[in-house]
Amino acid sequence: MHLAWKGFTFRLAMKHDDDDFQLLVSVLPTALQAAVKDLPPEEVLEVVMDLGRPPEARLTGRVVRLSDIPVSRPELEHVLAQVGAVGEDNRAGIERTLHRVSAIRNRQGRVVGLTLRVGRAIFGTIDMLKDLIGSGLNILLLGRPGVGKTTKLREVARVLADDLGKRVMVVDTSNEIGGDGDIPHPGIGAARRMQVSRPDRQHDVMIEAVENHMPEVIIVDEIGTSAEAAAARTIAERGVQLVATAHGNTLENLVLNPTLSDLVGGVHTVTLSDEEARRRRTQKTINERRAPPTFDVVVEMVNRDEVLVHRDTAQAVDRLLSGEDVGGERRQQIEGRVEVAEEPKAVAPLPAPPSEPTKRAPRRQPGLREGTTRLYPHATSKDLLERVLRDIGADARLVGRAESADVILTLRSRANDPKLRRLTDRTGARVLTIKRNSSSEMRRVLRDAFLLAEGVDEEQVREAVLEAEHAIQRVLSESVVVPLAPRPPRLRKLQHRLVSRYHLETVSQGSEPQRHLVIYPLGALVEPRDVEFTREEGAEGLA
Repeated sequence: MHLAWKGFTFRLAMKHDDDDFQLLVSVLPTALQAAVKDLPPEEVLEVVMDLGRPPEARLTGRVVRLSDIPVSRPELEHVLAQVGAVGEDNRAGIERTLHRVSAIRNRQGRVVGLTLRVGRAIFGTIDMLKDLIGSGLNILLLGRPGVGKTTKLREVARVLADDLGKRVMVVDTSNEIGGDGDIPHPGIGAARRMQVSRPDRQHDVMIEAVENHMPEVIIVDEIGTSAEAAAARTIAERGVQLVATAHGNTLENLVLNPTLSDLVGGVHTVTLSDEEARRRRTQKTINERRAPPTFDVVVEMVNRDEVLVHRDTAQAVDRLLSGEDVGGERRQQIEGRVEVAEEPKAVAPLPAPPSEPTKRAPRRQPGLREGTTRLYPHATSKDLLERVLRDIGADARLVGRAESADVILTLRSRANDPKLRRLTDRTGARVLTIKRNSSSEMRRVLRDAFLLAEGVDEEQVREAVLEAEHAIQRVLSESVVVPLAPRPPRLRKLQHRLVSRYHLETVSQGSEPQRHLVIYPLGALVEPRDVEFTREEGAEGLA
């Protein structure tokens, strides 16, 4: 019975969407209507009409030219005459549908291009989030444009209003949630809708909704200004559940955005005492969360069928600011069922390597840091660096601000830049230098920094690094001599570089294939008399 009911609902929804699609087709010039009708309706995303260019239809994974005749000004005017009035945001719609018509204007304000985007009410898109929606917690959806944030927001409104019987108010700035016209689209169910006259008044309408209409839930699309972030906090403090989307692909994007970081608690800089900095094993100046987050839960939308859920926003932001893996629940919808997997979190890293005898803060070492290393390109090519990181398989990602980086890659000629030196003194980020802006130079430096050995199996590298890290911990904590297992020359070099960062001493002993490293506490190494050193191992001897 339940499955049949679900199928019946789905068929009704599909029929309604087909009717809506025909309404969009009907506003096109007659010459284009037949071409669009020949396309599969479920694949059409938008129709693009630019003055003086052939019209196109953009489908899932492809683009189709609708005509070889360029679009004329009368054709643009024909479409505009049949849709709603174009507002200050250059958007219009078709009444009681979810379709959106966006205009491009020239310097004189005349319309020279139109994008007719197909809007659909899709049911079943929030099965992955149903347990969160009914919890009463404030939920923030993040994701790149086109990933389906607004579609999910629309169904959240319907489920809360119809299935859970709550008083829901939708603040609809661009009419994307409830459609164009005075009567909202059936896709939002029994939820009420407040339209916004101008985009810059969204925060006023958010507060007005709370003060005038006693909602239990408020739905908001695209929080993008500090005033809207402040209004969101006011709503949350009044005990009203808030479900919203915001500009940003990931939680880190939001934290680094000074305008919107308040949604997740905000960030401020704190100077620690020497004792506290030693206890935390961090530099003295660190970033910390400023206040409790407005949103209890953050959902990163990877694609339409996969999300990453951060159930405790405060904890996730704290981990992010401390340089740890954020973790989260990865949820996927596969063939009608939802699969949930906990994202692994990094284990506690080794103690930071001893700093050089200067007043600089200890630098974080990319080869030692558990989790993904944050890398910032200073005066170097970002695109080139991204390709090199993919090629060598380093566990690193680029960040947009030097202040957030664990490692900064720069040209040797720019390494003594006073501004850069002040920054690294404050944050403790490690600086890697390259002679020139080339992929070969980047690959050489990054392979060494990330302890990557060419021509060696990845599993062998991981095993050698793990063995060396455990041995380092024993030597540091117990002051004992620890021999390592026999390894090939390249892996011994890798282990030696790792050990040398902790100012410990190493000796390579034995003959191939039993040659291996022995790690000594600093100052404990006696003069070796029967230790063999080979030319191919180079620096792999006494540290």
